[in-house]
This record gives sequence, structure tokens and C-alpha cells, in this order.
Amino acid sequence: MKLALVLGTSTGGTARHVRMLAAGCAARGVRAEVFGPARTDRDFGFDGSAPGVGFTAVEIADRPRLPGDLRAIRRLRRLLRAWQPGVVHAHGLRAGALTAMAVAFSRTAQGRTPLVVTVHNAPPAGGVPGAIYRVLERIVARNADSVLCVSADLEDRMRAAGARRVGHAVVPAPVAGAPPDVSAETRAALRTEFGADPDQPVVLAVGRLATQKGFGLLLDAAVRWSDLQPAPLLVIAGHGPLAAGLQARAASLGLAVRFAGQRDDVPALLAAADVFVLPSVWEGQSLVLQEALRAAVPIVATRVGGNPGLLGEDAAILVPLGDAQRLAEAVRAVLDDPALAARLRAAAVTRARGLPGTDAAVAAALAEYRHITR
Repeated sequence: MKLALVLGTSTGGTARHVRMLAAGCAARGVRAEVFGPARTDRDFGFDGSAPGVGFTAVEIADRPRLPGDLRAIRRLRRLLRAWQPGVVHAHGLRAGALTAMAVAFSRTAQGRTPLVVTVHNAPPAGGVPGAIYRVLERIVARNADSVLCVSADLEDRMRAAGARRVGHAVVPAPVAGAPPDVSAETRAALRTEFGADPDQPVVLAVGRLATQKGFGLLLDAAVRWSDLQPAPLLVIAGHGPLAAGLQARAASLGLAVRFAGQRDDVPALLAAADVFVLPSVWEGQSLVLQEALRAAVPIVATRVGGNPGLLGEDAAILVPLGDAQRLAEAVRAVLDDPALAARLRAAAVTRARGLPGTDAAVAAALAEYRHITR
């Protein structure tokens, strides 16, 4: 079987997931071709990433642009007719809707190519973006043979939109297995790098510095725990469009914050932290939360999207969205109560044992492809 994977502009999780699926399917004898923006290939290296994986540029933008969208549909239609995959699997609602139209127009004498769409992100709140999202939902729901979603709330939305078959997308963190072995020397070196005093607790957050991740709320919470002695050091790892604004706000609030930028040692950072905080507005199957569970670090996160399903009720303290006071109280509780921190660490270890790996994700995708092609 030949597999066509389609994605739009991506800066992180979706592109890594598609790259993993392409390589995993190719390793099992399914030739995979990825169709997406040339920049996404430059950033994530799809072409030649594994034997049997190729890449063809199709410029699918991150926002609606009618002329560009029509060009993408026409190009994708021609490419799919020429390549004749057994299954098309699109990732993201915009890519899914454009692909659905391309597949409909590329019907051959043998019929229409089966289409799977994975929905990776929550809808924008209201206004014109929200209305556009609902239109894309209906296009995908009415045309896809299978819709996979990264969280239960998205599954409910797609069923309400009329999707015929809705399932759970398995999105594992890149590295599975045992918790990282971080030596005392490595922990000490990290603390020294960030300027932490020997007895100063470290609160860690990791993610793209963008609105969805809720780091403004985290700064508001940090003000509320700053009276602790010693005051915790907040370390935020990641980059993004809000970097300068967040740094300026932290300085104006007089907070002890270290902006660490993009890091390639996140497992070590997690293992060295006293508490990990994820204040997101929404998450699906958060990769960094999976890494935090494997690192057995106490977790405080917002009760949104896929977080409760991923963490359960015992492996983290879950707080309401947008509540800086509750977020601060949860961090204070972990830092003030060693027994609570120990229970969270133990529950994280147990929870981590049940996390899916890449083999499970690839097997689930292949099973879905077999089901819709029967």
C-alpha cells in the first residue's frame, strides 16, 4: 500500500507526529509520501528521513487565503491522481478540509481514495476565525472516512459536526521508556546555569511562547507565590512570538524568572525541577506532559483538552483555566508538602508506564487504514 500524508504549516508537534508516522509506516513496508509546505520540510527534514519516505511541496498556509487555497487544492488533486495512494491521511483541520476537496475532485474510475483526517488543535474562540473553523469542521466531517482526534472534547465536536467515524489519535512523545537518568552533577550544573541558590526550589515551564500556552497566567501566579522563602526560581524554556513581551512583563513585576530559550535537554530540565507547570489554554496529547510523567516530576496543569485524560486525577494537580490564584496555590502546595510531592512523583511513574510509544501509534494508524480500505 502507498500512503499519502498531508499537513500544513507546522512549528512543532504536528510535523513531528507526521514524520514519526511516515518513518514508522515505511519501516513496515508502506511507502509514504508527505505533501506539505516546503518550509516544513526544511524545518523537519521529511525527505529521506527514512527509506521509503519522500516529500513533495504543496503550499498549505496556516490561514485562509482563497487564491492560495485554490492553488493548493488543484496541485494536491493532480499529485494524488498521479501518485494513486491507497489511503490519504491529512493532519490538521485546514489541511484536512483542503485535502477532502482535492480527494473529491481526484476521483477515478476505481472510486474515491479513502481519507483519514487527524484533528490536532482546538477551535479559536468566536468571531470570524471561529466561524471559519466550524465550516472546516463540516467539510471534514462530511467527507472523511475517519476522523481521529487528540482529545475527547474534539471527538465530541466532530461527532456533533456529523462525522461518520470518530476515533482517538495516538500521539506519543518522541522518546519512550525509562525515566531519564540525570546525575546529581547534571542537576547541579543546570541549577548553576540558571543562577539558583542551593536551597531555592525551581519551577519549570516548557513550551512555545505563544498565547495558547498561557505563560502570562503563569507570571500572574508567580507574583502570588513570591512571598515563599526562599522564593522559587521560575524557568521558562521555549521560544515564540511573545518572548519579548513576557520578558518585559516579568521584569516589571520584579519576578525571578529565567527565560532559557529553545532547549534540547528538556528531559534533564524536567528531572532537575521541583515542580513542572503547564498553564495552557488548551492541549491535546501534550508531548511535554508525557515527558514530565516519564521524568517523575510533580505536575501542575490546567484542566483543559486532553490533560485530564492523559494525567488522570492522581498524577497531577489540575486547576481551572484562567485562575492564577488556584495555579499559585497548587504550586505552593507541592513546594510546601514533601509528602504530596512524593505522591505525585509516584503516580507519575505509574502513569508513565501506560503511555503509548511510537510502535503503538504506528500500529493504531495502520489498523485504521486497513479498516477504512476494507
